[in-house]
Amino acid sequence: MRHNDRAASAPWIRTRLRTAPGAATALALLVLVTAFLAAAFPRAVDAYETKGLRHDILTADAGRSTLEVARPQPGLELPQAQRDDEARSPELARIGAGLLKALPAPLRADTSSVAYGVRTSKPAVANEPWLPRPEAVPPQLSYVAQSGLKENATLASGAWPTTPQEVTSDSREVQGAVTEETAAELKVKAGATITLLTAAQEPITVTITGIVAPRDPRDSYWSADPLLRTPSLVLDTASPFPVHYWTGTVLLAEGSGPALLSTAAEPVLFWRIPPDPAGLTGPDDARLTSVIASLESGPGLLKVREIAGDTAVFATGLGHIVEANARMRDAISPVIAVAALGIGSVAAVVLLMTGALIAGRRKAELALMRSRGGSLRGIGGRLLAETAVTVLPSSALGLLLATLAVGEGRFWPGALAAAGVGLLVCVALPLRTTLQHIRPTLHGAREDMVSARPSRRRTVAELTLLVLAVGAVTALRRRGTSAEGGTDLLVSAAPVLVALIAALVLVRLYPLPLRLATRPVARLRGAIGFLSLARAGRSSAGGALPLLALLLALATAAFGGSVIAGIGDARDDAALASVGADARISGASERATLPDELVRTVRDLDGVTGAAPVRVEYSVNMPEAVAGDGAGTSTGSGSGSADDAKAAALVGIDPASYAELARATGLPAFPAARLKATGSSAPLSEGAKAGPDRVLPAFASPAVAARLGKEPRAIETLSGDFKVQVVGTVPRVASVSPTDFLVVNSAALEQKAPTTLLLTGAPEPGKLRAAVEGSGKEYAVQLRSEERARYVNTPMQAGAERIYLAAVAAGAGYALLAVLLSLLQTAPERKTLLARLRTMGLTTGQGRKLLAFEATPQALLAAGGGLFTGWATIVLLSPGIDLVPLALAGVAGSDTSPVLLRTDLWSLALPAAGVVALAAAVAGVQAWWASRRGSITELRAGDSR
Repeated sequence: MRHNDRAASAPWIRTRLRTAPGAATALALLVLVTAFLAAAFPRAVDAYETKGLRHDILTADAGRSTLEVARPQPGLELPQAQRDDEARSPELARIGAGLLKALPAPLRADTSSVAYGVRTSKPAVANEPWLPRPEAVPPQLSYVAQSGLKENATLASGAWPTTPQEVTSDSREVQGAVTEETAAELKVKAGATITLLTAAQEPITVTITGIVAPRDPRDSYWSADPLLRTPSLVLDTASPFPVHYWTGTVLLAEGSGPALLSTAAEPVLFWRIPPDPAGLTGPDDARLTSVIASLESGPGLLKVREIAGDTAVFATGLGHIVEANARMRDAISPVIAVAALGIGSVAAVVLLMTGALIAGRRKAELALMRSRGGSLRGIGGRLLAETAVTVLPSSALGLLLATLAVGEGRFWPGALAAAGVGLLVCVALPLRTTLQHIRPTLHGAREDMVSARPSRRRTVAELTLLVLAVGAVTALRRRGTSAEGGTDLLVSAAPVLVALIAALVLVRLYPLPLRLATRPVARLRGAIGFLSLARAGRSSAGGALPLLALLLALATAAFGGSVIAGIGDARDDAALASVGADARISGASERATLPDELVRTVRDLDGVTGAAPVRVEYSVNMPEAVAGDGAGTSTGSGSGSADDAKAAALVGIDPASYAELARATGLPAFPAARLKATGSSAPLSEGAKAGPDRVLPAFASPAVAARLGKEPRAIETLSGDFKVQVVGTVPRVASVSPTDFLVVNSAALEQKAPTTLLLTGAPEPGKLRAAVEGSGKEYAVQLRSEERARYVNTPMQAGAERIYLAAVAAGAGYALLAVLLSLLQTAPERKTLLARLRTMGLTTGQGRKLLAFEATPQALLAAGGGLFTGWATIVLLSPGIDLVPLALAGVAGSDTSPVLLRTDLWSLALPAAGVVALAAAVAGVQAWWASRRGSITELRAGDSR
């Protein structure tokens, strides 16, 4: 019997697929796209986290990322021969190989750049008279006998340092080399000798046999200790006077380590192991942090000491790099989770809508099977088999495409996501269909909202969901969006919660205004308006499921668009705050001034629309703070403490040109008229001196204004001595980065020459720099566009932005698909209605108007609800979401003040407008298609429609 059932099921499945190939293909395509997105998301997250971790390690300074094992010189109680053997290359190489093998996973070494040897940890004074002494202080040099010199350097002049005979602790002559940079700064030539004293004050002669050039100066071999490559002029902290001296490193021959054991420079044995991040993945950061902590002070250190000696220590900054990467990931993850949960929810709802559409189309067929004795188990089994044949291959293909599209990433999270999509469709469609046929249904029963009123159970369920959603949103709003230990699912579910509340409320309230509007419309001539409103109020296309899908899609798209817009705005603001305008020209030093000829030349360049000369003088001492509140009329927002504003930047501007620059760059409006140089602040003639009683009107930062008060206060500057009276406050000035400043009219200063020139427009960078270089002096040129380019993303930031772009696109696509599904669900009924009305004299134009008017209220409901849901989601989450990790993290000198989420009108309006436009277009196409078919086709005898 079982064999016969199995044999009978196969022809039935083939027959069904052949009967409706279009529906099966559409379902397979939808499952394919959804499974692809579901599988690609976790792989994309893994990919950008992996690339971000590798990028941070590769771009970090080698002195921070390199693993170093070091131990003091062998004990003096040991025989000399044993001490010398432990400092020779064979023994050091053996220990280095053991350390490489002992590195615990996932930590791996870049074996091509491993270095070991003996170095002095305390610089030794070099008293050779030919060495430079910039401030009569002799240089202090370090000495290192390091492996791999010939492999990591090229010989520029002279010969490679060698060991003609075996070097021991008693050796008093060794050979060495220096890099080209060290030779240039310290005046070292091949053949020169430097004396290194032993602990017994016996001289060791170091002969410089050659000058070498690093093959890759950025390699860890040279960058782990920058003094190997480049000498440095450092401050002598032991001197009571501020004097400097040179310090550098001499590279001894590889086998010369034992000679350093006799010195008093505290020699140490070391092994430098650069990490290889090629095998690391994003999820490895926790294990990597644990492994490094173990090596620094845990069981791993005990194993290191078993290999390198009981006094060995392990040091690295790699743990801090990994922790910084983890902090950025933790800051980005909550923002990404909002997009993931929103798109996942709308995809699930759209899949359920597809199942509802298929179930509605096959309701009559299954009702017939049920009336003829078909069991729910048998019908559900056949539907499950039929669905699985289409869905499971599509899910597998989606997983395969996601794996090929996103190369890096763990397989199982993507596989589980794709399997979840297939399982949802395979279970939801048969379950939804069979539940409708628990009891046999009457043929031709109405299913609109007039007869199919919600049951009490449904009302209770909806009220329960509504109360839970409102409670969750209220709790989220009260406690904020901060979560410890990972991503807060309540925060991530904010769009879903808000959309659920809106859908439950709107679907109940939706028929009421339509029914109220029906009464006045019924009094008008013609039946089109009344009929369309009456049908719109009863249509099942405006149910909770289609509305929830639309609201979720629109809210997610709006949130994603606002995130992307916020990132762009934050980077634009940071670039403007750094440069001050579209372009900036300033002197090489703070006090360097710009000649008038340069200002005129640059102002006349093509693309320059405005030029504002500015004189900036930093660190001007402010008078003592006045008692009471600060003064001045505020023209902007800002805050500050009067006690903190002990020094400020004096900014002299031309009010007219600066006000124009503020308007062009989007800075707060600047009231130039209040700085007009009149009366006691009238412009001074060239070379004239101002008296100390001269009072200049000034704008100040809030802190400086609070310190100076309302009355005139005397200040002393390089631009002249005068009094200032605060007439207002401004939150920021385009020309300076300090938060404390004082703005005056430069025409009233004794020294008027500008130190900075701010330009607006789009000058060609090459011509601008050529004009500046033609002045004969060195000036710095900064462009806002180049500063903006500094914020080009790290791999983690770029990956997060791509996910949000995909979220916006997917949200818009699912929103349009939800509109199509909701309209297709009632398409047969509308076609039948048009056919019946055409037999009563309805024209083609009237039919198009009827369908358009019927679809418009539902589309407007979805669009309005989507606008509200998107806006509410942004308002709900914006206080706790900081976009700095996405926008500005990793850029030195960037403004790290919080970047809050803001509403982006385009992201709200465009998807909503698209929903309305698509609904109208689909209604028009349906009316056009129905008009091409005859009424007889739609009104066949016995048709259940």
